[in-house]
Amino acid sequence: MRRHIIQLGAVALFALPGALPHAFAVSKEMVQLQTQVQQLQDMVQHLQTSNDERMGVIVNLVQQNTDNVNRMMASVNALQTSLKTENDQRGTSNTQLSTQIQSLNDSVDELKTRIANLTTQMQAIQNQMQNVNGTPAQPGGAPPPGTPANQGGQATAAPQAPPVDQIYQGALRDYNSARYTVAASEFADVIHYYPQDPLAGNAQFYLGEIAYKQGQFPAAVKSYDAVLEQYSGNAKAPAAELRKGQSLIEMGQKDAGVRELRTLISRYPNTPEALEGRSKLNGMGVRITASKPSAYPANN
Repeated sequence: MRRHIIQLGAVALFALPGALPHAFAVSKEMVQLQTQVQQLQDMVQHLQTSNDERMGVIVNLVQQNTDNVNRMMASVNALQTSLKTENDQRGTSNTQLSTQIQSLNDSVDELKTRIANLTTQMQAIQNQMQNVNGTPAQPGGAPPPGTPANQGGQATAAPQAPPVDQIYQGALRDYNSARYTVAASEFADVIHYYPQDPLAGNAQFYLGEIAYKQGQFPAAVKSYDAVLEQYSGNAKAPAAELRKGQSLIEMGQKDAGVRELRTLISRYPNTPEALEGRSKLNGMGVRITASKPSAYPANN
């Protein structure tokens, strides 16, 4: 019996001459596959750690910039309170305070755009991790893969331009550095590529400011008019009304400038710009409000 079993084993080995090498090959491939899987897991873990570190830095920067915005807004509110208590006859003091407030508002705008940019970076990191985990994000309600990019004859592709906050931040930085030619081009890009964004109204205002600083008062009036007509709810609207009145006066159009300043005072009575408008009219010896026509015609 033992001899018979040995003979059967020998026959089996000779009948399958490639079985043993094949088994060794399969085992080798499994080892290689396991090694590659382990390497991929290590890479994912490294990416997770790296992104966690980056996220921590960005969160810290966002917190710092938010704190800076809050402090600057407190300074703006304090200056506005101080400006309201000033005597209307002290036009020089009011003008200085209004200039300080405008400078602070510019700085606040820049910080806000930085926060928006950091928030975008945080979203990009989160999307990256979701993609690594096999659940790609669809930011902004983007259609799932395979959805046609153009349905109903309407193109859905975004304009080929940098993010609006990136363009605006660069423009504001160049404006504050008195690089007006570069800043004007960047502000114009904000309006061109993102006409419906709230920052477009700010960009239009700063185009007027650049023209005003360069003594190009007709161009400044045109930009301020665009703010008042197209972005009437923008926070820069009172400043645009003030600057428009001042530009008209600089152009020798006193009556038109006075009307604009009176409109400013009527429309935005509790703003620093309205106080500066009152001071300007007082300095010109002009009534704050227009005289009412007499109820009785003059005797001839």
